[in-house]
Amino acid sequence: MQLDGQYEKSMYINGLWCNAESGNQEHVVNPASLNKIKAFSYGDGADAKKAVEAAKKAFTDWANLSARERSKYLYSAYTLMMEKQEELARILTTEQGKPLAEARGEIASAASYLQWYAEEGNRVYGEIIPSSNKGKRLFVVPQPIGVVAAITPWNFPSSMITRKLGPALAAGCTVVLKPAEQTPLSAIEIVKIFEEVRLPKGVLNLVTGDPTSIGQEFMSNPDVRLITFTGSTEVGKLLMRGSADTVKKLSLELGGHAPILVFDDSDLEQAVKMTIMSKFRNCGQTCICANRIYVQHSIQEEFTAKLMEQLESMKIGEGLDEQVNIGPLIDENALLKVKHQYEDAISKGASTALGGKVYKEKLNGYFFEPTVLTNVSNQMKVMNEETFGPLLPIQTFETEEEVIELANHDRYGLAAYLFTENLNRAIRVMEKLEYGIVGINDVFPAVAEAPFGGIKQSGQGKEGGREGIMEYLEMKYVSMGLKR
Repeated sequence: MQLDGQYEKSMYINGLWCNAESGNQEHVVNPASLNKIKAFSYGDGADAKKAVEAAKKAFTDWANLSARERSKYLYSAYTLMMEKQEELARILTTEQGKPLAEARGEIASAASYLQWYAEEGNRVYGEIIPSSNKGKRLFVVPQPIGVVAAITPWNFPSSMITRKLGPALAAGCTVVLKPAEQTPLSAIEIVKIFEEVRLPKGVLNLVTGDPTSIGQEFMSNPDVRLITFTGSTEVGKLLMRGSADTVKKLSLELGGHAPILVFDDSDLEQAVKMTIMSKFRNCGQTCICANRIYVQHSIQEEFTAKLMEQLESMKIGEGLDEQVNIGPLIDENALLKVKHQYEDAISKGASTALGGKVYKEKLNGYFFEPTVLTNVSNQMKVMNEETFGPLLPIQTFETEEEVIELANHDRYGLAAYLFTENLNRAIRVMEKLEYGIVGINDVFPAVAEAPFGGIKQSGQGKEGGREGIMEYLEMKYVSMGLKR
């Protein structure tokens, strides 16, 4: 990809590529090198309004297609996405920073949502209800909700898009997509795929730019019937407040602070390996990654030693290097947040078992060493605030009851994990964990065929699975009287 270039046109409205009405542009910056990659249109609420109008105009015809007809577009997009996997992965790594192997995996995962909902769209069933009155017939008819505004994050800039587009388009909705301003390139390339498979104009629209102005238009525009958002809890709350006047439906996948519970009867090698895979994937920048580790006291020393041994061999660097395991943080604010949490923990008595420094060896980007903290307490920010970085605190526990209480004390309720070889314990603990997702000896629960979403302040609604398409449907009840 040519550095410091620019798109001739980088927004897509009503089937045409265009620039922002304001003419404003911003650059995408590679977080590993700090080089400018591409200039793109930096739109605002005026552009979002045009996109919503296009989506509204296209809605009736798209909704009137059969599920089979809509699924053909999704199947075609899935096939093309997999054909372009390597190209898309390299674009993703360049703008977001994650290692290339992870980017390839994300593209495959992103494509899987298009495939799943191409199939699931054909299985949206209504209902005939046995009536208590013999002179009536009662029906429930599923219908698409309307225009959807989809706001996606920078940490998974491809899969978070298709996890929304797949079910929305399959259900018969039209979409206005607003990707994160740090990572618009992946979104542009995905929209190009839908253009190539000849998706009807106006069905999918792309607006890049100012999140505040575009978000305000989404919230206030009565033609937007659903906002689906993945991002921070704080922004999710703003969307809830701002959408109240138009009584929109909201599907929110918000922040997390996932605990990992490692019991003394676990497979320790597996627990260490999966803890590293969870915590340090995407440099710790995932909403369901391990944020705090609770290790039973009797195995804490062995667990920590094995953990550090494996971490010391990991290579930090630019993601396009096939040997790199850990890439950069997304920007300076992300780096400063990790540094601040680390310094806060040290000031309150934590010990550094590994790492603890900003990493600058022959690198210009936003790198922080994989860091392990011991002697942590609940008063530290790292034990209460989402980190989104390679900082791993380890705390010990003695009993099941104690660790369940520690795991549940948080305001978040997205994902939690436990490692044990005891089936009874696995079921007991799983049932008591207050989280929307629980992994037992598994830290990769996100798949297209299963529902994904949190409770408490981690959001509302589900993405993925049969449940995911229901977010985009209204269930119309019909009561029919019969002449006798």
